[in-house]
Amino acid sequence: MRTHLPRRQAERRGLRLWPVGTVLSLTFTAAVLTAAAVFYTGWDVLGTRGLKPEHRIDSKTLFDLVKLSFGVVAGAGALVALVVAYRRQRVDEDGALREATRLHTERFTTAVSQLGNDSAAVRLGGVHALAGLADDAPTRALRQTCIDVLCAYLRLPYIAKADLPPDDADALHAYLALREVRHTVIRLIRDHLRLPPDHPHSWQGHDLDFTNVIFDGGDFSDARFSAGSVDFTGAEFSDGKVYFTGAEFSGATVSFVYAKFSGAMVAFGGDTKFSDGIVNFLHAELSDGIVDFADSEFTGGLIIFSAKFSGSRVYFTSARFSGSRVMFGHAYFTDGTVNFTTAEFSGRTVSFTPAEFSGATVDFSDARGDTPHGLVPPPGQPLPTGLTLPPAWYPSSP
Repeated sequence: MRTHLPRRQAERRGLRLWPVGTVLSLTFTAAVLTAAAVFYTGWDVLGTRGLKPEHRIDSKTLFDLVKLSFGVVAGAGALVALVVAYRRQRVDEDGALREATRLHTERFTTAVSQLGNDSAAVRLGGVHALAGLADDAPTRALRQTCIDVLCAYLRLPYIAKADLPPDDADALHAYLALREVRHTVIRLIRDHLRLPPDHPHSWQGHDLDFTNVIFDGGDFSDARFSAGSVDFTGAEFSDGKVYFTGAEFSGATVSFVYAKFSGAMVAFGGDTKFSDGIVNFLHAELSDGIVDFADSEFTGGLIIFSAKFSGSRVYFTSARFSGSRVMFGHAYFTDGTVNFTTAEFSGRTVSFTPAEFSGATVDFSDARGDTPHGLVPPPGQPLPTGLTLPPAWYPSSP
């Protein structure tokens, strides 16, 4: 489990207060300097050139001096009271934080023990308890800890349905129960990522570690990845349907490095927006199933598709590339279908330099706008096998 540093000083491990004598001395010094500055400013503004000497003090002047003395004493007492009250408030706040942390730790221990229970119903209770603990966490670091545990649960060893022993009803029942718990974790993460960043229960900006997780379904639709790190490195999308439809990638660093798309339908299309941050599919392998980016908008940030397209059906149909730097350099199109029909390209921010087309069907029919870099071969050279371009980009193409 990773350690996360708190963002604010209020989330410190212990309360640190200066000695009261030092604080009072500094407070009195600051008060005297402030009063002197105000007096000097007033003196200068009024254009005073000197004090009129008084050889005898009358009763009124004496009374004013007495009032001034009492005012100084009262001011000093007020400063002392202010310092003491401030220190008391800090101590009370720290005590309240310590008590809240203690109660959080007790509830956390109970929730984690539920996750290890043999009963799927008890594990579901533990999942919901951890999500509630994250919402009630007294510090950001403690919230991140709860999120880390939920992600770690998804990273535990997991057997996909295709790998179950045939005709084993008990194994199938255990698999379905475990899948329900895992999909509940994904759903709770998604629900919290849908909340606005200023919502007290929003998990936007927190780190999510899905490395090597096996996804056989799950729904991240309409989630907002606006900050932090979201790591799908080595994840395997092996079965079912995984939805990212309507999701927004607008500042987070999202990694699909070495991810495997080997049987599931993974849907990014349907108004999914890539507007900032980095989304990385470096060395990802799309070998089966369907990966859908249809109607997605690439308007900002950096998206790296240096992946191996070796059997999947990948759709960029009607996608709009209008500002993101989208890099297909070192991508290998060796099998399957990659469909860019009716996609729109503007700004020449999409690059296929260098990509290898060696067998896959890569179709840009009816694509519009600026020709991506490195896609059209030099004059006199034929198009690679399987690559289809619109006539406006390559007039001699069939």
